[in-house]
Amino acid sequence: MTSDLRVLQPSEWDTWYGKLVLAFGGVPEADEERALWNRLTEFDRSLGAWDGDDCVGTAGAFSFRLTVPGGGALVPAAGVTMVSVAATHRRRGVLTAMMRRQLDDVRSWGEPLAVLTASEPAIYGRFGYGAATQLLSAEIDTARVRLSVPPGTDDVRLRFAAPGDVVEACEAVYARRVPGRPGMLARRPGWEQLPLLDPESERQGSSPLQCVLAERAGEVVGYARFHNKPEWDTAGPNGTIVLRDLEALDPAAYAALWRFLFEIDLTSTLEVRSRPVDDAWQHLVSDIRRCQVRLRDSLYVRLVDVGAALEARTYQTPVDVVFEVEDDFCPWNQGRWRLTGDSKGASCKRTDEDADLALSVRELGAVYLGGVSLSAPAAAGRVRELRPGAVTEAAVAFSSAVAPWLPHGF
Repeated sequence: MTSDLRVLQPSEWDTWYGKLVLAFGGVPEADEERALWNRLTEFDRSLGAWDGDDCVGTAGAFSFRLTVPGGGALVPAAGVTMVSVAATHRRRGVLTAMMRRQLDDVRSWGEPLAVLTASEPAIYGRFGYGAATQLLSAEIDTARVRLSVPPGTDDVRLRFAAPGDVVEACEAVYARRVPGRPGMLARRPGWEQLPLLDPESERQGSSPLQCVLAERAGEVVGYARFHNKPEWDTAGPNGTIVLRDLEALDPAAYAALWRFLFEIDLTSTLEVRSRPVDDAWQHLVSDIRRCQVRLRDSLYVRLVDVGAALEARTYQTPVDVVFEVEDDFCPWNQGRWRLTGDSKGASCKRTDEDADLALSVRELGAVYLGGVSLSAPAAAGRVRELRPGAVTEAAVAFSSAVAPWLPHGF
């Protein structure tokens, strides 16, 4: 492929973004959404592939900080985004060329991780990305399911507020939540507008975005943002609440918000999207079967610098293991690495010692945030145990006390 691959210029953004939209079906986005992505685009970290004057490929990389296991440590991570190849130029190496250039760039920026959400799971494994987190969705029958709330729930005051008027208060709650869960992103200025996007074309008959704050002693301790979709049938009201996001600083505030959502008048269904797999409401409900819980893949992780990435997190239990890492796409990672560490810190250096475990960088990415046990890919034959007991040792050490979770896309 002889297309010109170069850094995106601001004057090229409309053409570049238009080609991205076309590759994803060609349905124009609302003006407010398009304008937000224009403001968030980091031009010096975005690439375009050009065939003459025609843009035939797009890729970007946001500069994120990602929470990893270990007391809220935030690690620089390239948020790979806006990847597309024109239908006229498929199977010509355009995607591979962009992925090659992008990972080289990420390495030069000194960022040990790259992360993405995949439009199709089969695409990115060959470039070393492993599925590291899942998200939970549910459709809860609130007419039949009841909540058992903890003491103190009745002491929490709830009030409606216009979403745009309380962004600062909600962001303060979100920021306090970020260190406690691997996979969360510290929001940079401008990103606080993403949860507020509310184009009428995407409401599907529901209300504009609504927000309820949870307060105690005058302090905001939680919030929920949602849509109300009123519906009626021959038996009467049968509306649905669609939860967009919810954060709270303590169990009582959390339970108060969930109880409110369960008890909104004229509704009988609560539609829950994109929640952590260990979301605590599952332990408050009276009947989990009537919640229709579903799981799907979410954040994909790629170790760009194996040594730096494994040193950036801590480990649940002491670990001393030598990995034989396969990484054909980023050959600087290829070879043996000795990881030693515990809950206080870690070291990961190249070594000539015999390997304990052999695996690809894709498997390392999958287990990196602690949501996938190393024993699972080992049972699938994707991790080879070369020293007896090494899988169990590493699996326990890599685990996380809470499930990793990506709260919003990018």
